Amino acid sequence: MSNLNAIRERIDIVELIGESVKLRRSGRGYSGFCPFHPNEKTPSFYVWADTQRWRCFGACNTGGDVFEFVTRRQGLSFSEVVQQLAKRAGVELAPPNPRAAQESAVQDRLRTVLAAAANFYHNALLNSAAARSVREYLEGRGVTPATQQRFVLGYAPDSWDAGLKFFRESGYAIEDLAAAGLVNQTDEGPPRDRFRNRLMFPIRDRDGRTVGFGARALNPADNPKYLNSPQTELFTKGALLYGLDFARKAVLEQREAVLVEGYMDVIGAHQAGFVNVVSPMGTALSDRQLQLVRSGNPRIVLALDADAAGGQAVLRSLNVAREDGDREETPAFDPRGLVRNEARLKLDIRVAALPAGMDPDELIAKDPAAWRAIVANAQPVVDFVMSTLAAGRDLKSAKVKAELSDALLPIIQDVSHPTERGAYIQKLARLLQVDERTLVQAASPRQLRPRPSTPATAPAAESATSSLNALETHCLAALVNAPALLALVNRQLRELQLPVLGRNDFAETQYSLVFGQLSAALEQLDQEPLDYLNAQIEPALAETLQALLEHGRKMASPEERVQRDLV
Repeated sequence: MSNLNAIRERIDIVELIGESVKLRRSGRGYSGFCPFHPNEKTPSFYVWADTQRWRCFGACNTGGDVFEFVTRRQGLSFSEVVQQLAKRAGVELAPPNPRAAQESAVQDRLRTVLAAAANFYHNALLNSAAARSVREYLEGRGVTPATQQRFVLGYAPDSWDAGLKFFRESGYAIEDLAAAGLVNQTDEGPPRDRFRNRLMFPIRDRDGRTVGFGARALNPADNPKYLNSPQTELFTKGALLYGLDFARKAVLEQREAVLVEGYMDVIGAHQAGFVNVVSPMGTALSDRQLQLVRSGNPRIVLALDADAAGGQAVLRSLNVAREDGDREETPAFDPRGLVRNEARLKLDIRVAALPAGMDPDELIAKDPAAWRAIVANAQPVVDFVMSTLAAGRDLKSAKVKAELSDALLPIIQDVSHPTERGAYIQKLARLLQVDERTLVQAASPRQLRPRPSTPATAPAAESATSSLNALETHCLAALVNAPALLALVNRQLRELQLPVLGRNDFAETQYSLVFGQLSAALEQLDQEPLDYLNAQIEPALAETLQALLEHGRKMASPEERVQRDLV
């Protein structure tokens, strides 16, 4: 038995989830309010002890096992979740190989050195006479002593060896100081402090461990203005988000992450109570940074500078999100009328338009309510990109029209809701003054590989149900033959406090689409449901429907069986 299976068998999923979610008995499982999306009025979250699985039938529309739950709930990596649950289950994981153990020991030493460095710089800020101007600067920026302590802000003395002397006297090896990025070591002279006469911002990983520093020059003549730690065993700038150690819980609870540009923006936001704010530290969002905040598919708001550079950073961040973000399958028909699965981006990415010349921390200090409103009303990224790319362009030029359509159509195709997607197609057509049908034909949606059980073309009538799930075939066949059953089944499901039957309950794409059209047939009043269904069914689904009708006619007393099977 593998370690993962051993952990699953020893952990009671109902007990684990029940520690953070209030559950009550509901049918064969347990129900409660989903912990991954707010403002629920009715329970949509279900846990089953027999299968050791959970699922949200509400806004999340997702589920999994104990590993997936803890990953989403705590924002941990999979390896961290395995270690945590193994400890809980009493499962001993295989020891690391000698090379991994050696690397871990080196990393532990570097973390110790960096933690000592953070304390050294922080004490210098609090107690050094030379740091008086730095303390006055922070006071002028509105950073309270409590916030300075929380973020362990510091001061690197105006000396080439003040830090080096302290570390040596504390017993740290020069090799570890160099490996941690605290000193520069060359063959041409003695080692020197990397950071000199700078305001220090410790950069921590999501567990709150110092892995490097950002340092702001205090003398305008010193370059660069911001100096970071070099890449080390622990520090890779593009794999970290400043402030995430404090923001992680808020991002999970609020299902929203706000990205700003600088250290002071994060500090000012957190001090004012906006704790879901993090920073990619002056760079566009990278794929590894996106991984840090995408648990639970939160809304991602890009609140970068309102200038050309900020606009380009948004575009780069969007490209990363489109390539690396989670996608969901959406059934659709191609121009030939055949069913296919299209992949739509699940991330909701928006852009907060900041007032010209004002940074987030300045806006928050001046008017917190305005910041709250700007984030709440952040512009959908398609609107932002459309206006950004079109600004200053000659929209009468055929070449420009082609360039803009090529750039914008893939982004529009990622929009999950078909009505919203259609509205953007119309908006782009008006902007470019082209026929909307031209854009529809030019659009090339990203497709997913069809599942093995889903034929790539319309199935033959005699084999339409042969490879499909037998229970789904049985239930849907009964429903299309006796549509009134759906109301009876849904009433019974409500009595059991379970969600009513929906399209997502059918795994097969064709069945999901047939059920959707059956629901539409029941909502109209002009025709009998079955007559409406036969008249309105998509051509690609006609043979599937006829096979289901034939299957249903052969069933004995479907009303007596299908209610139980569906429930």
